[in-house]
Amino acid sequence: MEAHLLEWLNLSVRWVHMITGVAWIGASFYFVWLENNLNRVNPKSGLAGDLWAIHGGGIYHLEKYKLAPPTMPDNLHWFKWEAYFTWLSGVALLCVVFYSNPTLYLLAPGSSLSGPEGVALGIASLFVGWFVYSFLCDSALGKRPALLGFILFVLIIGAAYGFSKVFSGRGAYLHVGAIIGTIMVGNVFRIIMPAQRALVAAIAENRTPDPALPAKGLLRSRHNNYFTLPVLFIMISNHFPSTYGSQYNWLILAGIAVLAVLVRHYFNTRHDSHKYAWTLPVAAVGMICLAYVSGPKPMSSAPEVASASAKIEYQPQPETALGGGLKPAEAKPAQASAAPAQASNAGPSFDKVHSVIQERCSVCHSAKPTSPLFSAAPAGVMFDTPEQIKLQAPRIQAQAVASQIMPLGNITQMTQQERDLIGAWIVQGAPTN
Repeated sequence: MEAHLLEWLNLSVRWVHMITGVAWIGASFYFVWLENNLNRVNPKSGLAGDLWAIHGGGIYHLEKYKLAPPTMPDNLHWFKWEAYFTWLSGVALLCVVFYSNPTLYLLAPGSSLSGPEGVALGIASLFVGWFVYSFLCDSALGKRPALLGFILFVLIIGAAYGFSKVFSGRGAYLHVGAIIGTIMVGNVFRIIMPAQRALVAAIAENRTPDPALPAKGLLRSRHNNYFTLPVLFIMISNHFPSTYGSQYNWLILAGIAVLAVLVRHYFNTRHDSHKYAWTLPVAAVGMICLAYVSGPKPMSSAPEVASASAKIEYQPQPETALGGGLKPAEAKPAQASAAPAQASNAGPSFDKVHSVIQERCSVCHSAKPTSPLFSAAPAGVMFDTPEQIKLQAPRIQAQAVASQIMPLGNITQMTQQERDLIGAWIVQGAPTN
């Protein structure tokens, strides 16, 4: 019952996070588009520009003041709660998914950190990321946006590299996203909203507003705009183990972030010209290249695999505890057989593969999981029958053999020899007879 309730808590928090995130990012996209498409030719007195638009069967006329109208309107909408609730729900999701059981989802197998240390590192990184970013923006680098952007990129990817050494791939990616999200909401809470309050207060007190504060708020808003596409990728990345599961996951994240910023820059500047249109085909080619270099390494030819697999002797390991603390176990090498088996062209038998999968994988991936972590098979993937195992062979290859992100935290102690056994079986065509 506990696993069932945890699943619904995960669903509820994730749904709120997605809804508020869509509202926040959608507003960010819209206002950057609005700013870039204002008609600034001969604007009315006091205006920076205006825009006519049609949507939903109606025609709208929007005007932007250089600073503010002579008198404030009775109803003024503030865009802030979308950002605040996106961050709060994101932190809640970190707690539900990673911090409630850090040894399972957060830490990499064999990590030098304990569960509480991993949680402390994750939380501290959010605040350190914001203060470092804010310090750099307020320094002399703030007047050199290109150099500032490059340094921020290097620091963020450096954080990704550091996380990848102690966190799981998913944990590393999501914490990079959490740092960026914290920077974005920090910009709203600490810079953009105070600037807007100062502007409204100046108008109410009938004094000239300070133009420096709105300009600073606009700059941080643009930073947020460029952060959005990398953050959106990180939000969906947990569905794609070929990215976070790669040994070069931090480099893949760096590549995708660069491509995302390039694409965002084109859409931010296309109102002036299409001189950055080249970023779109470059991004497409870049994604193809990333897909190629992150692909699984080709395995040995069939005769070589058959010869190697004949030397693999499957030895069941001691039963692992799937309840209580659920600490990830170190993989223990299987005992070598007393007499080496003779090489055979038949490849590993399905019986051996089936035994490994039943012991290491089916505790979770079954119609009736025996693990207390799940009330139903994760992602609906089940290994109860030979047909189900054969059908999922490509996914098994990607997640248990190539990237080795499964089993989660290696809680069932799958050994490298067992992974090799499964890989050799898949190369042979995944026969079940």
